[in-house]
Amino acid sequence: MKIAIAGTGYVGLVTGSCFAEMGTDVTCIDVDSKKIKNLKNGIIPIFEPGLDEIVERNTRAGRLHFSTSIVDCINDIEVLFIAVGTPPQEDGSADLQHVLNVAKTIGQNLEKYILVVTKSTVPVGTSQKVQQTIDYELKIRNKHIEFDVASNPEFLKEGDAVNDFLKPDRIVVGVNSERAKKLMTKLYNPFMINNFRMIFMNIASAEMTKYAANSMLATRISFMNDIANLCDLLGANVNMVRQGIGSDLRIGSKFLYSGCGYGGSCFPKDIKALIQTAKEHGYNMQILNAVEYVNEEQKKIVFKKLDKHFNGNLAGKTIAVWGLSFKPQTDDVREATSIETIKMLIDAKCKVNVYDFAAMQEVKSIFGDKINYAENMMDATKDADALLLITEWKEFRLPNWEQIKTQMKTPVIIDGRNIYNREQLTEMGFSYYGIGQ
Repeated sequence: MKIAIAGTGYVGLVTGSCFAEMGTDVTCIDVDSKKIKNLKNGIIPIFEPGLDEIVERNTRAGRLHFSTSIVDCINDIEVLFIAVGTPPQEDGSADLQHVLNVAKTIGQNLEKYILVVTKSTVPVGTSQKVQQTIDYELKIRNKHIEFDVASNPEFLKEGDAVNDFLKPDRIVVGVNSERAKKLMTKLYNPFMINNFRMIFMNIASAEMTKYAANSMLATRISFMNDIANLCDLLGANVNMVRQGIGSDLRIGSKFLYSGCGYGGSCFPKDIKALIQTAKEHGYNMQILNAVEYVNEEQKKIVFKKLDKHFNGNLAGKTIAVWGLSFKPQTDDVREATSIETIKMLIDAKCKVNVYDFAAMQEVKSIFGDKINYAENMMDATKDADALLLITEWKEFRLPNWEQIKTQMKTPVIIDGRNIYNREQLTEMGFSYYGIGQ
């Protein structure tokens, strides 16, 4: 079976390489010729555990190819996935120009049946626009060629995307024909051998499912952050509260961890897009507006705790920041709490030392020489007046606290992810601040 993936970003490259891993012949396409050249030479544009091995293995096996042209393969494949970017516009709505450009190219060059699948996160109604765009281009050419459009939203976690794709807990597919359903079943069957977990629905429902899922997860995070902030005021411990409510089977324990806000390319963008979609249809998403507000305020919480400790006298202080990516196991700093925190530290005239396992270059492209980039986690804490934990990389879990205390000016820790033992650190002489503890 031959397929193509338009877009070699996070979703497109993971999708293409994992399909190839299961024996499908895949061509990954991108207009960025430099990126395609690098991929052909084994250079992966993103940090994602396990992805480089799969790309290398399947490229070598001849199942995974890279190209800059949809035209070259459009009439030699059965399925084309659209996995291009849909960045937010100023009003928060998703920019669909890249999606519709792919649809336009398909309509201008199609000569035989094809199934076009939207894999990008797109607002409800986008697949219909894709179909209309292809129909329009075919009409201009006076061609009558059958094709189908489907929606297949991704539910990949950055940092564990390869495993998520190869061992999915469910696959959501929106179709409007039996032919499209059979093709998608055939394509995903290798992933479903042990347990068939494909959920078929109409296309609009599939598009909405993606936004609804991310919105629910983001809501749980913001809810717990709101509870954590109240715990700080009332003397309660959010970790105990989390255990108490998470044991309720109606609630469950996942996504109940408080911290310093969510980020990344999905939750912030998708919530903004859904809020905007609702506005366009005359509806106000009151809960999601609150979720977004709570999260934006939560990104300031680490700085606020730091500022309060030093009574507003931060000018000239040296602050160490551990963790820059929006979550562990990725170099993605889009909407990351670290970026907002660093901006506030710079505005407060602090000297900032940062360290992250994977995201140093990404942050350097934003701040340049305005901050210092430590060679390792210990180096970042030298002569520091405080240490801020923003991203909970595994290497930060059990540091040498004795050495850290010795080399810091003042032993202050702001734990933005609640991963440290408060009692242990206070006994050692640290001033410790968690979230909601």
